[in-house]
Amino acid sequence: MENTSGVNSFLNLIRNSRKGKFKLYIGLSAGVGKSYKMLQEAHQLLKKGIDVQIGFIETHKRTETEALVHGIPIIPRKKIFYKGHSLEEMDLDGILMAHPDVVIVDELAHTNITGSKNEKRWQDVKEILEGGINVISAVNIQHIESLNNVVQKVTGLEVSERIPDSVIRSADEVVNIDLTIDELHQRLKEGKIYSPEKIESALHNFFQKENLMQLRELALREVANQIERKIDIEITAKEHKSNDRFVCCISSNEYTAKRAIRKTARLANRFDAIWFLLYIQSDNETEDNIKLAAQRHLINNFQMATELGATVHKIKSNNIVNEIVKFSKEKSATLVICGSSQFHYIKKMIGTDIISGLEKEFLGTGIDLFIVN
Repeated sequence: MENTSGVNSFLNLIRNSRKGKFKLYIGLSAGVGKSYKMLQEAHQLLKKGIDVQIGFIETHKRTETEALVHGIPIIPRKKIFYKGHSLEEMDLDGILMAHPDVVIVDELAHTNITGSKNEKRWQDVKEILEGGINVISAVNIQHIESLNNVVQKVTGLEVSERIPDSVIRSADEVVNIDLTIDELHQRLKEGKIYSPEKIESALHNFFQKENLMQLRELALREVANQIERKIDIEITAKEHKSNDRFVCCISSNEYTAKRAIRKTARLANRFDAIWFLLYIQSDNETEDNIKLAAQRHLINNFQMATELGATVHKIKSNNIVNEIVKFSKEKSATLVICGSSQFHYIKKMIGTDIISGLEKEFLGTGIDLFIVN
């Protein structure tokens, strides 16, 4: 017997609003059944008289998934010529023109081919939703921006295709597609995830049991956090107002800055807090004194923080401690987050111990200091 409770929940969202609603399936890895579940739900919605069409689906030639594609209208992919080759991409304009009630859009973290209207597929989905079309999509936990450092530590791999946490927060419904590690390994060994020649390599690399256990925990926790956040917003909206305001302080040190930004974004999402990114440019960090690569990394970090929900502030000063304290008090901050190594880096340049100075200045103010290592 089909479980239609999730379908009915999304159906109610569709019927109660003219604006496009967004349902997102999250999984711990490839092969857990996200695409299969989306197609299964599409068939159930079609039976209820809802106009569902496929905007993009990636079956990876999996027999069970390919079988479910049959019977669902497909919006043809767009052909784009790139470096002498004809490549296929999701047709955003075609979806907006067809304007179905619901569109299935797989692989949310995908980077579009050069020449596409948007750089990322999640940006396409944003346009589709703004056009009044409901979207069902899917993503793996390792593609969430603020988890990038954690995933890299777990798997040893840096995931290049990532989506801002704001995309997850914008979903009206978030569903975890969960499998036990034994079930996932069994599917892998049966050739239901990758072709036979890739199975052994996958088992000894990404699909190691310890990796999958930690990714599964991340996925379960992420969905639980999003559900709890939705409850706070929707059920107790009138009484709930977070007083938390976070300040993330960065230097031009690329990697520590990224860790601090992602940690702040995770905390802000968890506590529904407003947060700010603060960069104080000393005389030693002017364009003339730092390398072009460092300048590019700094700009990329500003962009990432903006995508993750921060308001970015840049101040020129050599008195870094005073500026952080002044800014934090002006913004009524409850938590200031800094990266330890980036401030050791500043200490080498200007001879000031930032962390010790902040600890002294914040004493008794009600502002907590959190150091990201």
